[in-house]
Amino acid sequence: MSHGTADPREPDVLVRTEGRAGFLTLNRPRAINALTHAMVRTLDETLTAWEHDPAVETVVILGAGERGLCAGGDIRAIHDDARAGGHATPGFWRDEYRLNARIARYPKPYVALMDGIVMGGGVGVSAHGSLRVVTERSRIAMPETGIGFVPDVGGTRLLGRAPGELGLHLALTGTPVGAADAILTGLADRYVPSADLPALTDALTRHTAAEAVAAHARPVPPGVLAAQRAWIDACYAADTVEDLVARLTDSGVPEAKETAGVLLGRSPMALKATLAAVRRARGLDSLEAALDVEYRLSCAALSSPDLVEGIRAQVVDKDRDPHWNPATLAEVTAADVERWFAPRAAGELGLAVG
Repeated sequence: MSHGTADPREPDVLVRTEGRAGFLTLNRPRAINALTHAMVRTLDETLTAWEHDPAVETVVILGAGERGLCAGGDIRAIHDDARAGGHATPGFWRDEYRLNARIARYPKPYVALMDGIVMGGGVGVSAHGSLRVVTERSRIAMPETGIGFVPDVGGTRLLGRAPGELGLHLALTGTPVGAADAILTGLADRYVPSADLPALTDALTRHTAAEAVAAHARPVPPGVLAAQRAWIDACYAADTVEDLVARLTDSGVPEAKETAGVLLGRSPMALKATLAAVRRARGLDSLEAALDVEYRLSCAALSSPDLVEGIRAQVVDKDRDPHWNPATLAEVTAADVERWFAPRAAGELGLAVG
């Protein structure tokens, strides 16, 4: 790419067309391509242009660098905004969630190359696509409860529709999954070895998306969730997070007991809100309806102490020692959870019609 003399820095989203495909490359490799508000706007504007451009038959999204497609939203920026009163972040979420819904409804094939790390907002710009490709390097997660937040970007709907209780397990623990488990849980479609991605991207310029992916897809190596399904389904069927943790602890399965320890390190408020959100999302009739609820939850989290504290502990100070408030599951009441789901006086997202 040629650089102008005034600003040698490349843009945060590289936009190019080649043959019959349009390529969107998230281009903040040092931040594992974390999404900013400006990047969300660029993606949306480009999708608008390409939707009505007959020369662009397929849209492809990928990440620059070696580490992954996208590590999520820029949570350092969210942290700083939350500390300053949280005035900018709701606008970012409004545009991000509208983009997520748009990707799901896009009238042309939308191919996501989910290589490396794909988390949070990265899932939002990929897992709603029509053809989602994973590799042996893929690590896909919705790790929000670890920072006092809830799965958003349509994550409650995606995970709510996974087989059995696997999605709830991933939502509450934030556990990253590899290629096979991403396909099993409905977060991805096909497996292509990472070494074959250059050939796949070349094929996408010359063939239909379905033909190109089918020609390069391979049998996926085994995952781990299928073998854990019995204890996950049994333990996560509990009515409350407290009962769920007790079932994990008492199950006699070493992995289950380890999982109980993981959950006890997460934000109690976020865990209870996430349990309710994933279960309620199963009863909603559209992604848009789920995003409307997630917007309420996200804004509630923004004004709660756990989000700032969680990001501080994981990303800013990196001491991995968050001090949650409330500190225990028992201190989070049903009324506390319901307040997070309440309509917002400051305005709703309003994506769902009717």
